[in-house]
Amino acid sequence: MPGGRYCAGILFGGVTRLSGYFLPTEREPPADAEAISHRLMVRAGLVRQVGAGLWSWLPAGWRVHQRAVGIIREELDAIGSQELLMPVLQPAEPWKRSGRIAIEELFRLEDRRGAEMVLAMTHEEIVTLHVAQSVRSYRDLPLLLYHIQTKERDELRPRAGVLRTREFIMKDSYSFDRDAAGLAASYERHITAYDRIFDRSGLRWYRVEADVGMMGGLGAHEYMAPCPAGENEVALAPGYAANVEVASARAQPVALPPPQDAPQEVATPGLTTVEQVAGALAVPAGALLKAYPVTSAEHGAPLRSVRAGARLVIVRGDHRVNEMKLTNALRGYHRPLRAEEVAELAGPPGYIGPVGSSLPVLLDRAVGEAGPGGWVCGANRPDRHLRGVEPGRDFAFGELDLRRVEPGDVSPNGQPLTIEPAIEVGNIFKLGKRYSEPLGATYLDEQGREQTIWMGSYGIGPARIVAAAVEQFADEQGISWPRALAPWDCELVALGRPGAPERELAERLYAQLAEAGLRVLYDDRESGAGEKFADAELLGCPLRVVAGRRALEAGELELQLRRGREARTVPLVSEKPADAARAVAELWSTLP
Repeated sequence: MPGGRYCAGILFGGVTRLSGYFLPTEREPPADAEAISHRLMVRAGLVRQVGAGLWSWLPAGWRVHQRAVGIIREELDAIGSQELLMPVLQPAEPWKRSGRIAIEELFRLEDRRGAEMVLAMTHEEIVTLHVAQSVRSYRDLPLLLYHIQTKERDELRPRAGVLRTREFIMKDSYSFDRDAAGLAASYERHITAYDRIFDRSGLRWYRVEADVGMMGGLGAHEYMAPCPAGENEVALAPGYAANVEVASARAQPVALPPPQDAPQEVATPGLTTVEQVAGALAVPAGALLKAYPVTSAEHGAPLRSVRAGARLVIVRGDHRVNEMKLTNALRGYHRPLRAEEVAELAGPPGYIGPVGSSLPVLLDRAVGEAGPGGWVCGANRPDRHLRGVEPGRDFAFGELDLRRVEPGDVSPNGQPLTIEPAIEVGNIFKLGKRYSEPLGATYLDEQGREQTIWMGSYGIGPARIVAAAVEQFADEQGISWPRALAPWDCELVALGRPGAPERELAERLYAQLAEAGLRVLYDDRESGAGEKFADAELLGCPLRVVAGRRALEAGELELQLRRGREARTVPLVSEKPADAARAVAELWSTLP
């Protein structure tokens, strides 16, 4: 294939011969690849793209994926969860009953008889129906169920290789309990399992507070793996971690101008940005009140509907509106007003403000926490702003936490925040009765009274674990797998021509390494040493063993630790060649 090399494979016990393995490595990454994991997983022959957001896992990549799945399965089994399998293709009716049929990312279709169907993103509806049909008594609860299944999501902008796709495999598990206390206990059991899963995977991770989003329910946490390619951001402080979407903090102080008896109008011709106005009036950006007009009316709605749903959101000039917090505050859909709607309902764009506005005002809490002073805001007239504005005196408002936290803000436990990007690798939700009520999942309690089941939902993406490991540990040479996820424990590189003494050494070693309990990738190709070493670095097995003339002459087996690129040797005694293999296995067991 142009620009690449491939082979096709033979697996002998724990040993794979590379001369017969389908591993189509590439010298150059895809032109559109931005994330490290996207570039390296394609170059290393782990995955190949089929279409936008659609990927095939090739043999080596699938081995890594299944290593992650194995860890997940073991830890879910350990807390008493039972594995089942539910279909991806489902009737639409349960989704209508739960209210999730309108989700934009949900694939909807019809079968040949015209029946409405969906391709599942998650399986809350179906698993709840199964429990509703089977659970009768309080004696049947608690119940933990899970499956590992393909999901479909009509992703608007697939990106970053396998990180954001339209089809993916996910482990989702579900808890069913008698009451809130039972749900809390099941939730803690899953926290225990999840903590162990991510510890065993070798990732750096955080468990953070999160929004329930489209899942609904009473509360949620996300498991985040920090890395530059992450599409989420995590607010961190000692003893505090939260997704930026829900994080709260005390804002950094701002030096406000002194209070005035009344607002004063000032000319600001052509000045429409926070930076321009702050510079012209010689005040900090945080002393401005920034207006963000929104409405709950759909696009194209008549103006009266736009007006009825309109609100004027106000934050400090150095802050940004948090869309998730605003969505929760408005209890659903909202959008920014278009320029012509702003002009009709609020005033000239760039000069709108809360004083004298006909729109209800939602004021971010950080404004009130800044203390007394004279704020600056738009005057609702062209080329004019107001100085000396005081919330409450000059305009009425409802106060809410509506802003996005910023680095240096003070966390709820009094520590300064930092913010870093991260990949969401798992999530857990307290669903409560969100699905059990509309889908009729009930039980009879000890007194024979019908009660509604309390539910939890818990998801993990094995592909995201794999990609996060690549992102966190790769270097300029390629991937560097944690020991628990590596496709093979070690790669044995044979140097020399077939029939040469060093090749005979390699043949003996690959059998002995497998007998020592290692999963071995044996590079027996008739290629140069440089190509073999470059491919080994790219693929990233934790340990590389080199069988060459130097090993025979020195009586030492050359080893290369992929993490940190540290070189080691072990004695190679001809009378006891298996001892070298056992020494390699012992060294491997100490690796991270």
